[in-house]
Amino acid sequence: MSRKKVLLVGETWVTSATHFKGFDQFGSVTFHSGAKGMIAALADTEFELTHMPAHQAVEDFPFTLDGLGVYDAVLLSDIGANSLLLHPDVWLNGKTVANRLALLRDWTAQGGALGMFGGYLSFQGIDGKARWHRTPVEQALPVECLPYDDRVEIPEGFRPEIEPAHQGHAMFRHITGEWPVLLGINEVIVKPGSEVLARLPQAAGGYPLLVTGRYQQGRTLVWTSDISPHWLPQSFMDWPGYKQLLINMLSWMTQ
Repeated sequence: MSRKKVLLVGETWVTSATHFKGFDQFGSVTFHSGAKGMIAALADTEFELTHMPAHQAVEDFPFTLDGLGVYDAVLLSDIGANSLLLHPDVWLNGKTVANRLALLRDWTAQGGALGMFGGYLSFQGIDGKARWHRTPVEQALPVECLPYDDRVEIPEGFRPEIEPAHQGHAMFRHITGEWPVLLGINEVIVKPGSEVLARLPQAAGGYPLLVTGRYQQGRTLVWTSDISPHWLPQSFMDWPGYKQLLINMLSWMTQ
Protein backbone atom coordinates (compact mmCIF):
# COMPACT_ATOMS: atom_id res chain seq x y z
CA MET A 1 0.00 0.00 0.00
CA SER A 2 1.35 3.43 -0.93
CA ARG A 3 1.88 5.89 1.89
CA LYS A 4 -0.24 9.02 2.17
CA LYS A 5 1.73 12.17 1.38
CA VAL A 6 1.68 14.98 3.92
CA LEU A 7 3.31 18.41 3.53
CA LEU A 8 4.33 20.17 6.75
CA VAL A 9 5.08 23.85 6.11
CA GLY A 10 6.96 26.00 8.65
CA GLU A 11 8.18 25.02 12.13
CA THR A 12 11.66 26.50 11.60
CA TRP A 13 13.37 29.72 12.56
CA VAL A 14 16.77 31.42 12.53
CA THR A 15 18.17 33.15 15.60
CA SER A 16 20.76 35.92 15.50
CA ALA A 17 22.53 36.55 18.81
CA THR A 18 25.14 39.02 20.02
CA HIS A 19 27.52 37.80 22.74
CA PHE A 20 29.17 40.35 25.04
CA LYS A 21 32.29 39.29 26.96
CA GLY A 22 33.80 42.27 28.70
CA PHE A 23 35.27 44.62 26.11
CA ASP A 24 34.64 42.19 23.25
CA GLN A 25 31.54 41.06 21.45
CA PHE A 26 30.73 38.73 18.57
CA GLY A 27 27.65 37.53 16.76
CA SER A 28 26.28 34.08 15.96
CA VAL A 29 23.44 32.77 13.82
CA THR A 30 21.71 29.43 14.49
CA PHE A 31 19.01 27.48 12.64
CA HIS A 32 16.29 25.70 14.61
CA SER A 33 13.63 23.17 13.66
CA GLY A 34 10.58 22.37 15.77
CA ALA A 35 9.54 19.62 13.36
CA LYS A 36 12.02 16.94 14.42
CA GLY A 37 9.68 15.27 16.91
CA MET A 38 6.84 15.04 14.42
CA ILE A 39 9.14 13.78 11.68
CA ALA A 40 10.44 11.04 13.97
CA ALA A 41 6.96 10.13 15.21
CA LEU A 42 5.62 9.58 11.69
CA ALA A 43 8.71 7.91 10.21
CA ASP A 44 7.37 4.33 10.42
CA THR A 45 3.70 5.07 9.76
CA GLU A 46 1.46 5.10 6.70
CA PHE A 47 2.21 8.81 6.27
CA GLU A 48 5.11 10.08 4.19
CA LEU A 49 5.93 13.47 5.65
CA THR A 50 7.69 16.14 3.60
CA HIS A 51 8.93 19.06 5.67
CA MET A 52 9.22 22.44 3.93
CA PRO A 53 11.05 24.87 6.27
CA ALA A 54 9.65 28.38 6.54
CA HIS A 55 12.44 30.06 4.56
CA GLN A 56 12.07 27.58 1.70
CA ALA A 57 8.28 27.89 1.59
CA VAL A 58 8.60 31.51 0.48
CA GLU A 59 9.78 30.34 -2.94
CA ASP A 60 9.05 26.60 -3.05
CA PHE A 61 5.46 26.28 -1.85
CA PRO A 62 3.34 25.17 -4.86
CA PHE A 63 1.79 27.77 -7.16
CA THR A 64 -0.77 25.48 -8.81
CA LEU A 65 -3.56 23.11 -7.85
CA ASP A 66 -1.62 20.34 -9.58
CA GLY A 67 1.38 21.11 -7.38
CA LEU A 68 -0.73 20.79 -4.25
CA GLY A 69 -2.51 17.76 -5.67
CA VAL A 70 0.44 15.47 -5.03
CA TYR A 71 -0.29 15.75 -1.29
CA ASP A 72 -3.09 14.16 0.69
CA ALA A 73 -2.79 16.76 3.47
CA VAL A 74 -1.11 20.13 4.01
CA LEU A 75 -0.22 21.30 7.52
CA LEU A 76 0.70 24.91 8.32
CA SER A 77 2.65 25.34 11.54
CA ASP A 78 4.27 28.46 12.96
CA ILE A 79 4.53 30.27 9.64
CA GLY A 80 2.88 33.60 8.89
CA ALA A 81 0.72 34.46 5.92
CA ASN A 82 3.37 36.85 4.56
CA SER A 83 5.70 33.94 3.82
CA LEU A 84 3.25 32.68 1.19
CA LEU A 85 2.05 36.10 0.03
CA LEU A 86 5.38 37.87 -0.52
CA HIS A 87 7.32 35.78 -3.01
CA PRO A 88 10.59 37.52 -4.06
CA ASP A 89 9.03 38.36 -7.44
CA VAL A 90 6.40 40.38 -5.58
CA TRP A 91 8.51 41.77 -2.73
CA LEU A 92 11.68 42.58 -4.69
CA ASN A 93 10.55 43.00 -8.28
CA GLY A 94 6.95 44.21 -8.16
CA LYS A 95 5.70 41.35 -10.32
CA THR A 96 2.46 39.36 -9.98
CA VAL A 97 2.30 35.75 -8.83
CA ALA A 98 -0.53 33.37 -7.92
CA ASN A 99 -2.14 33.96 -4.53
CA ARG A 100 -1.13 30.80 -2.70
CA LEU A 101 -3.57 31.42 0.15
CA ALA A 102 -6.47 31.38 -2.31
CA LEU A 103 -4.90 28.31 -3.90
CA LEU A 104 -4.90 26.48 -0.55
CA ARG A 105 -8.55 27.37 0.00
CA ASP A 106 -9.55 26.18 -3.46
CA TRP A 107 -7.51 22.97 -3.14
CA THR A 108 -9.28 22.25 0.15
CA ALA A 109 -12.67 22.94 -1.39
CA GLN A 110 -11.95 20.33 -4.05
CA GLY A 111 -11.22 17.63 -1.47
CA GLY A 112 -7.88 18.49 0.08
CA ALA A 113 -7.12 18.16 3.79
CA LEU A 114 -5.88 21.35 5.46
CA GLY A 115 -4.60 21.70 9.01
CA MET A 116 -3.04 24.42 11.13
CA PHE A 117 -1.06 23.92 14.33
CA GLY A 118 -0.51 26.66 16.89
CA GLY A 119 2.52 28.79 17.61
CA TYR A 120 3.79 32.36 17.74
CA LEU A 121 3.30 32.72 13.97
CA SER A 122 0.12 30.65 13.60
CA PHE A 123 -3.47 31.92 13.44
CA GLN A 124 -2.99 35.63 14.29
CA GLY A 125 0.12 35.10 16.40
CA ILE A 126 2.34 37.27 18.54
CA ASP A 127 1.57 40.98 18.13
CA GLY A 128 -0.90 39.91 15.41
CA LYS A 129 2.00 39.28 13.02
CA ALA A 130 0.94 35.88 11.66
CA ARG A 131 -1.92 37.65 9.85
CA TRP A 132 -4.13 34.68 8.93
CA HIS A 133 -7.23 36.67 9.93
CA ARG A 134 -9.46 37.54 6.93
CA THR A 135 -7.42 35.46 4.49
CA PRO A 136 -8.62 32.76 2.09
CA VAL A 137 -6.97 30.17 4.34
CA GLU A 138 -9.10 31.32 7.27
CA GLN A 139 -12.17 30.80 5.07
CA ALA A 140 -11.29 27.12 4.79
CA LEU A 141 -10.32 26.52 8.44
CA PRO A 142 -12.93 25.38 10.99
CA VAL A 143 -12.17 28.45 13.12
CA GLU A 144 -11.83 32.21 12.76
CA CYS A 145 -8.68 34.01 13.86
CA LEU A 146 -8.79 36.98 16.18
CA PRO A 147 -7.75 40.33 14.63
CA TYR A 148 -5.05 40.89 17.28
CA ASP A 149 -2.44 39.03 19.34
CA ASP A 150 -4.19 35.77 20.15
CA ARG A 151 -1.73 34.06 22.50
CA VAL A 152 -2.96 32.54 25.74
CA GLU A 153 0.16 31.91 27.81
CA ILE A 154 -0.31 29.39 30.64
CA PRO A 155 3.14 28.95 32.25
CA GLU A 156 1.69 26.84 35.07
CA GLY A 157 0.47 24.35 32.48
CA PHE A 158 -2.90 22.76 31.74
CA ARG A 159 -4.08 19.27 30.85
CA PRO A 160 -6.32 18.95 27.79
CA GLU A 161 -9.88 17.80 28.36
CA ILE A 162 -11.78 15.73 25.80
CA GLU A 163 -15.33 16.88 25.28
CA PRO A 164 -17.68 14.32 26.91
CA ALA A 165 -19.65 13.88 23.68
CA HIS A 166 -16.47 12.90 21.83
CA GLN A 167 -14.83 10.51 24.29
CA GLY A 168 -15.19 7.68 21.75
CA HIS A 169 -14.12 9.72 18.72
CA ALA A 170 -11.61 8.13 16.35
CA MET A 171 -9.29 11.06 17.08
CA PHE A 172 -8.56 9.54 20.49
CA ARG A 173 -8.24 5.90 19.46
CA HIS A 174 -5.48 4.03 21.35
CA ILE A 175 -4.76 7.06 23.57
CA THR A 176 -5.06 6.17 27.25
CA GLY A 177 -4.14 7.65 30.59
CA GLU A 178 -3.59 11.22 31.70
CA TRP A 179 -2.44 13.72 29.08
CA PRO A 180 0.76 15.69 29.78
CA VAL A 181 0.54 19.44 30.30
CA LEU A 182 0.68 22.12 27.62
CA LEU A 183 1.83 25.69 28.21
CA GLY A 184 -0.24 27.80 25.87
CA ILE A 185 -2.48 28.14 22.82
CA ASN A 186 -3.71 30.55 20.18
CA GLU A 187 -7.24 31.72 20.97
CA VAL A 188 -9.69 31.19 18.10
CA ILE A 189 -13.43 31.46 17.40
CA VAL A 190 -15.11 28.20 16.42
CA LYS A 191 -17.23 28.45 13.27
CA PRO A 192 -20.81 27.15 13.27
CA GLY A 193 -20.86 23.50 12.23
CA SER A 194 -17.31 22.77 13.40
CA GLU A 195 -16.69 20.27 16.20
CA VAL A 196 -14.63 21.00 19.29
CA LEU A 197 -13.13 17.65 20.29
CA ALA A 198 -10.84 18.86 23.08
CA ARG A 199 -10.43 22.10 24.98
CA LEU A 200 -8.71 23.66 27.95
CA PRO A 201 -10.20 23.16 31.43
CA GLN A 202 -12.69 25.82 32.46
CA ALA A 203 -10.21 26.99 35.12
CA ALA A 204 -7.80 27.80 32.27
CA GLY A 205 -10.43 29.52 30.16
CA GLY A 206 -12.08 26.56 28.39
CA TYR A 207 -10.63 27.62 25.04
CA PRO A 208 -10.80 25.25 22.03
CA LEU A 209 -7.73 23.05 21.56
CA LEU A 210 -8.65 20.53 18.85
CA VAL A 211 -11.31 21.46 16.29
CA THR A 212 -12.41 19.68 13.11
CA GLY A 213 -14.57 20.80 10.25
CA ARG A 214 -15.28 20.61 6.55
CA TYR A 215 -14.87 23.11 3.76
CA GLN A 216 -16.97 22.07 0.81
CA GLN A 217 -15.41 18.72 -0.25
CA GLY A 218 -12.38 18.96 2.05
CA ARG A 219 -11.60 18.22 5.67
CA THR A 220 -9.99 20.73 8.00
CA LEU A 221 -8.43 20.55 11.45
CA VAL A 222 -6.74 22.86 13.92
CA TRP A 223 -4.65 22.13 17.00
CA THR A 224 -4.31 25.48 18.75
CA SER A 225 -1.25 24.58 20.80
CA ASP A 226 2.22 23.79 19.46
CA ILE A 227 3.69 20.51 18.18
CA SER A 228 7.05 21.12 19.91
CA PRO A 229 8.50 23.26 22.73
CA HIS A 230 7.85 25.70 24.14
CA TRP A 231 4.04 25.39 24.36
CA LEU A 232 4.32 21.63 23.92
CA PRO A 233 6.99 20.45 26.40
CA GLN A 234 9.38 17.57 25.77
CA SER A 235 7.34 15.50 28.24
CA PHE A 236 4.41 15.69 25.79
CA MET A 237 6.61 14.60 22.89
CA ASP A 238 7.92 11.67 24.96
CA TRP A 239 4.37 10.57 25.80
CA PRO A 240 3.18 7.62 23.60
CA GLY A 241 -0.04 9.49 22.97
CA TYR A 242 1.83 12.20 21.03
CA LYS A 243 2.60 9.88 18.14
CA GLN A 244 -0.84 8.29 18.25
CA LEU A 245 -2.55 11.68 18.28
CA LEU A 246 -0.64 12.77 15.16
CA ILE A 247 -1.56 9.50 13.44
CA ASN A 248 -5.21 9.91 14.41
CA MET A 249 -5.29 13.51 13.20
CA LEU A 250 -3.88 12.61 9.79
CA SER A 251 -6.04 9.48 9.51
CA TRP A 252 -9.18 11.54 10.10
CA MET A 253 -8.07 14.27 7.69
CA THR A 254 -7.23 11.89 4.85
CA GLN A 255 -9.95 9.24 5.17
